[in-house]
Amino acid sequence: MLDEEWNVFIPRFAKLFFGCLAAVISGMMYAMYLSTYHERKFWFSGRPELEREITFQGDGAIYYSFYKDLLRAPSFKRGVNQLTHDNRTLSLKTMNVVRQMTLYPELIASLLYQASGSEEVIEPVYFYIGIVFGLQGIYVTALFVTSWLMSGTWLAGMLTVVWFIINRADTTKIDYSIPSRENWALPYFACQVAALTGYLKNNINPSAERFCYLLVSASTYTFMMMWEYSHYLLFVQAVSLFLLDTVGFTQTEKVHEVYKVYLFSLFLGYMLQFENPALLVSPLLSLVAAVLLAKYLQVITGKSFVWLLEVKLGLNITKNFTINWLLCQESLQAPSQDFFLRLTQSSLLPFYILVLIICLVSVGQATFRRISGEPVNDTAKLEGGRIGERPEVVYHVLHTLSLGLLAMMMEGMKYVWTPYVCMIAAFGVCSPELWMTLFKWLRLKAVHPILLVSSYSVICFPTVHSLELSELQEFYDPDTVGLMTWIKRQAPIAAVFAGSPQLMGTVKLCTGWMVTNLPLYNEEDLQKRNENIFQIYSKRSAEEIYKILTSYKATYLVIEDSICNEVGPVRGCRVKDLLDIANGHVYYEENDSYGYSKYGRFCQEIKMNYSPYVNYFTRVYWNRSYYVYKINTVISFQS
Repeated sequence: MLDEEWNVFIPRFAKLFFGCLAAVISGMMYAMYLSTYHERKFWFSGRPELEREITFQGDGAIYYSFYKDLLRAPSFKRGVNQLTHDNRTLSLKTMNVVRQMTLYPELIASLLYQASGSEEVIEPVYFYIGIVFGLQGIYVTALFVTSWLMSGTWLAGMLTVVWFIINRADTTKIDYSIPSRENWALPYFACQVAALTGYLKNNINPSAERFCYLLVSASTYTFMMMWEYSHYLLFVQAVSLFLLDTVGFTQTEKVHEVYKVYLFSLFLGYMLQFENPALLVSPLLSLVAAVLLAKYLQVITGKSFVWLLEVKLGLNITKNFTINWLLCQESLQAPSQDFFLRLTQSSLLPFYILVLIICLVSVGQATFRRISGEPVNDTAKLEGGRIGERPEVVYHVLHTLSLGLLAMMMEGMKYVWTPYVCMIAAFGVCSPELWMTLFKWLRLKAVHPILLVSSYSVICFPTVHSLELSELQEFYDPDTVGLMTWIKRQAPIAAVFAGSPQLMGTVKLCTGWMVTNLPLYNEEDLQKRNENIFQIYSKRSAEEIYKILTSYKATYLVIEDSICNEVGPVRGCRVKDLLDIANGHVYYEENDSYGYSKYGRFCQEIKMNYSPYVNYFTRVYWNRSYYVYKINTVISFQS
């Protein structure tokens, strides 16, 4: 008897050991690859600090600038206090940027950097991006584990990682903005999904179930603290769990325990995020409270979010500049055909569709059997061919369909959905139980699924070669470097700069000077600031623009030639087009548009250096991309 138990234990232990080793190595190799890719793309180590910081674009520049502020502060406590009462970033405005921008990643990174004594070992920027790359390694490891748990073989985890890397342009935003909140948050969400997969499994032993539940709790809360929009993604997950519970594929108590985790995370997040009101009006809170209290479902959302959603779905029309500008961003556009072509060329999409169809049909059969009163089979074996009765599989089918629907509407959601596609497809390809389900339908009994899947996986397992490293081109932006250098050398300390939100984020990071606006849209005042400053690209008079800029105490104005002379691929989505619509400077009759304004476009007219523009503004610097004007405090009118 002892020999038999030992013979069973050794193979199981070996499988677990080598699977865990493969998962960890996959994550470490991916993190090292990202580090090498970043170095080769930007030649980061050989650049001065200013040129390194310019590689952080848009909102990423803002996040990293506050990380620098924390390290410059006399103490960590003093730095946090400065950020919670920040009056040095935006003119005429004091705000709690920790809550406003969800700066907990920067707080944690700066605290670790100082507490670990890393000042003498590694530069702050390498420590920061190193943490992000490490989190990406955890991300792929979590996907590996999830696919392994579902399929029963760590070969599925390997295939998940390979598909993730091959389709990296659609699975992660790490190439475009390292400090973005998604890069900090989604690894924790992937860990939560992996833990939830184990928690939902039938016949899981109590110790493993307790461990999975604790991991779900910790990762859910951390995910919520890292990203201001995390509760919307958790809402989609909660809906999937609600449907799973409704059709009776899992124990109601398990789903309700997860709901309690949501409630606890929302409450703790609300308290630690300085009583963030967004969490109180979260649809997640409404759904969970409704289910747990057995009351009616009442989904409450913010007014601007509802308005944005209505316009996106074509249920409403607006001339509001901010709403239209946000909808014109690539992340809120429908995905292009190239996206589906890339997934098809990597063989990911065809296998995902095949696996999804098999799972959906099997889930449908299982649902029909339950409706018919057939007893639940919690101990189905491989030969049963009933993969649709496994609660974790049903959950993932519902979740991936929900995320896929959102991804078809908004391209930004592809960075959440595509990793899920990698995991689902790899699970299906390597799952003997899924193939047995298909063979049972086709009445094929002679072919053993394990042999077929193993053979197929060995033959078709993609080989990852140099992964674009040999094709990288050097990144260099001399015009932006020139602008930032001029500001640091020539602009007075008390200067306040106005310009596009993305550029002002770079100015804040690279120079530390105060600005009038930032790429932030989660508050009405910030939205209005951006719309008002964007008027420099509209057809308004010099006097009107002057009044707008001085109302925010701006002393310098930066005009970007790329925005002023923009030729956008999508008609009506250029900044100047949206401004003309919002300002009533264009109207439509049938299929034709007509513009009217007694003033020329300000950003073009000011370059002509004639009155009245020279009365209000004096050009002090320019290059091929930027024109900087000093806003005159004493106006001298010329004839």
